[in-house]
Amino acid sequence: MPDRGGGPTGPRIRAGRPSRRVRTLLVTLGVLAALAMAFTMFAGFWTDWLWYRSVHYSSVFTTTLWTKIGLFFVFGVLMALAVGFNIWLAHRLRPPLSAMSMEQQSLDRYRMGIAPYKTWLLLAVTALVGLIAGASAASQWRTWLMWVNGVSFHQKDPQFHRDVSFYAFDLPWYRFLLAFGFATAILSLIAAGLTHYLYGGLRVTSPGSRASAAATGHLSVLLGIFVSLKAIAYWLDRYGLAVKSSDFKTTGNWTGLRYVDANAYLPAKTILFFIAVICALLFFATLWRRTWQLPVIGFGLMVLSAVLIGGLYPAIVQKFQVQPNEQAKEAPYVQKNLTATREAYGIDHTKVSEYSGRSSTDDKTKLRDQVGQTASIRIMDPNVVSPTFQQLQQIRNYYGFPKNLDVDRYTTKDGKEQDTVLGLRELNLDGIPKNNWINDHFRYTHGYGVVAAKGTESDDKGRPVFTEKNLPSKGDLGTYQQQVYYGEKTTTYSIVGGPQKEIDYSDDEGEKTTSYTGKSGVNLDNPLNRAAYAVSFNEPQILYSGAIGKGSRILYNRTPKDRVESVAPWLTIDGDAYPAVVDGRIQWIVDAYTTSNGYPYASRTTLGDTTADSLTATNDSRAVVAQQNQVNYIRNSVKATVDAYTGDVKLYQWDAADPVLKTWMKAFPHTVKPRADISPELMAHLRYPQDLFKVQRELLTRYHVTNAQTFLSGSEVWQVPDDPSNDSRDSVPPYYLSMKMPDQKQQVFSLTTTFTPNGRDNLSAFMAVDSDPRASDYGKIRILKLPTSTTVDGPKQVQSQFNSEPSIAETISLLSRGHSQVEYGNLLTVPLDGGLLYAEPVYVRGGTLTYPLLRKVLVTYEGRTAFEDTLDEALDKVFGVKGSEPPSTGTTEPPASTSPTVRQALEDAQKAYDAGQEALKSGPDWDAYAKAQKDLQDALRKAEDAQSKADKPRTSGD
Repeated sequence: MPDRGGGPTGPRIRAGRPSRRVRTLLVTLGVLAALAMAFTMFAGFWTDWLWYRSVHYSSVFTTTLWTKIGLFFVFGVLMALAVGFNIWLAHRLRPPLSAMSMEQQSLDRYRMGIAPYKTWLLLAVTALVGLIAGASAASQWRTWLMWVNGVSFHQKDPQFHRDVSFYAFDLPWYRFLLAFGFATAILSLIAAGLTHYLYGGLRVTSPGSRASAAATGHLSVLLGIFVSLKAIAYWLDRYGLAVKSSDFKTTGNWTGLRYVDANAYLPAKTILFFIAVICALLFFATLWRRTWQLPVIGFGLMVLSAVLIGGLYPAIVQKFQVQPNEQAKEAPYVQKNLTATREAYGIDHTKVSEYSGRSSTDDKTKLRDQVGQTASIRIMDPNVVSPTFQQLQQIRNYYGFPKNLDVDRYTTKDGKEQDTVLGLRELNLDGIPKNNWINDHFRYTHGYGVVAAKGTESDDKGRPVFTEKNLPSKGDLGTYQQQVYYGEKTTTYSIVGGPQKEIDYSDDEGEKTTSYTGKSGVNLDNPLNRAAYAVSFNEPQILYSGAIGKGSRILYNRTPKDRVESVAPWLTIDGDAYPAVVDGRIQWIVDAYTTSNGYPYASRTTLGDTTADSLTATNDSRAVVAQQNQVNYIRNSVKATVDAYTGDVKLYQWDAADPVLKTWMKAFPHTVKPRADISPELMAHLRYPQDLFKVQRELLTRYHVTNAQTFLSGSEVWQVPDDPSNDSRDSVPPYYLSMKMPDQKQQVFSLTTTFTPNGRDNLSAFMAVDSDPRASDYGKIRILKLPTSTTVDGPKQVQSQFNSEPSIAETISLLSRGHSQVEYGNLLTVPLDGGLLYAEPVYVRGGTLTYPLLRKVLVTYEGRTAFEDTLDEALDKVFGVKGSEPPSTGTTEPPASTSPTVRQALEDAQKAYDAGQEALKSGPDWDAYAKAQKDLQDALRKAEDAQSKADKPRTSGD
């Protein structure tokens, strides 16, 4: 064809096509991006492997990894093969194309479009479904390991007489296999159906048969497989009734069979199983009889039966058999639930004793003498005095204490064991002089020392009586490794042991430096390791910084909870790790639980709800356990320790009879040490865990009764009272203290709580558990049940009684004037000679002080109340000893120990406060208000100085 353009001829450049240089650049960038993504993925894997190897738990990493990889490939390949095979088979069974209808002409364009890419399209579809299925299967690694390693409970359920291990370990895996089978059948059915439709095996608008014989047979087999799986599901549903949760109006949350389940749902599931089997056979029969008439009829019958037998019939039974006589019908099943729930939560051996709530003697002197023998009343509240520790023992701004301190037992120099409040002086990066990368990660790397104080005393100024203090810490704890590289507040990484020196501590001679000599962390000598951590931590300086050299090690995952969770991902960790000085080292002690959601007939509880209280609501470091985890079996099976210097994690088998722990120990051999390896020094600091106690006390609000009729009536339902010392409306936390219950001969370190009747504030019961593992009754729960015919004041009523006493209210009002704030400590309850003694420390913060000091102690016993400067004085007042007669009306006199100077200063403070308020109303007059505030501060300072001179040492009265 002649050239009509008149211009030069030659090869034409296609519009929009990039040049070779641009294409080369794009390919290079693509390769580099792929390499970067690959190295990022590798860095995450490599740093995880290095960390597990550094803590000597590499077997946990490899076992988990290979289990996930195995499940991913096995189930991913199975899904890909199943879907791919059915697509291939549907394509192979396509009918020959003859006369084309409009429908087929439209589809022909798609057939021609994908014809060159059929193989690639098949591979892409199968790969996609395989990846999704494999990823889903990999997440079931716990279910697989529990199934393949499961051990017997040696205990059978009361309905089907199957071992509990079937429900805890086997049934969850069978349900996963069933779900995978359903997904495979449905995806295969969809893929095969689309392929048959695309290639003419199925017709929607074309004349003639709607489906070819081959398509009919193929799809019928897939439907038969689906219905067969449904039959298996019906059969497993029978056993699922034993662990099914439902809402029972008389008892609330309910797990297990009820009357309607055993007499309607159970036979219905059995009947539906046989109907589904027959229906599946009808679908398979279409291979010989190429018609869907009988299978469709059978399928319709199955659906109708599911509605009538599985839905309508149970509703009729519930309406006309159960409701007219519910308690009689449900009582046998409630009894099974009572027994199973008490066993699953370890509360089946709870000792419930009747307790009068009234003293059995009139000898007040004898009662006064019994107080010190009955309990070591703790007036140092670990949840209040942390700011006092901070102010008096922080020493440097870059140290800090947790918001809630811990209570433990330590032996004094005279050989007696006493309750002790303690905390670690941990690193606080917010307080370092200047924040930069070197300071944050190289120089300020650790905290230093333990600070401890007597729990039952304060000094003459209301401050803690420290038994371990200063920097370096010195006192009753002796010599120990004081550097704290691992702690609750240590959440960032540090690089130690290299050329950069670390700040160790400061004293009068200046800063002391050190270099980490432990073997913890990962060595950064290797350039590959440095590159991997630079990528993982998104910190390029790790790769090239001169502060990193020979011997440099990176420490991370430094909180005790994180370390134990990482090395034992199959454990549920208690929300409160606590430190102890053991064998010359600071060890974090972490309680860990094995749990299950498959204990038949045991009612479920949500751990996040039952472990929440007024402390978890206000303290980030004391977290609730496993927020949304629902369980119906729990054991404190493992005690773990984390060395504060080396970070070494040790797991000890605590409950040797727990089958869940035995299962995990089979899955991860040699990770848990035997209980015999616990040293006597460590044993002395172990205790009963708070979160388990809180779960058990929540269950015991209903499951303290053992009679089904009483349980159904709801007349004995209790509740955990709200914390009366604040307005949070959250549950009162349990308290540790050394005390003895009425049937005990001596004090035992215990964990205690109270109960009130549902919807009322008077006391219904007192609960305590022996928390010292050296005692023969460790873990024994005792409940003192008060009579329902009499009323004994509960915590809220006692607190209200304190606040409503005119003299107490007046004193508290004066103490809280100006910038001062009154803080109530733990309201401790102690059973004493048939009655109940309440004691509560009262702290004052403000004025010239920014931390709370103990100023008063509130005590009440059987309506007699005292509000004195010391616990001894308050007890003397309540029991009428040392010339102080107990008030007969339950009211108190003004504190006798308050000097005239203090009274006059408080009156001046009140006048100054009133003058300030009047100045605000008139104008306001800011000059008058400023003068009034100065007068108020002067008066409060004068009252504080006068009171300090008059104060005496405060003791527990032991």
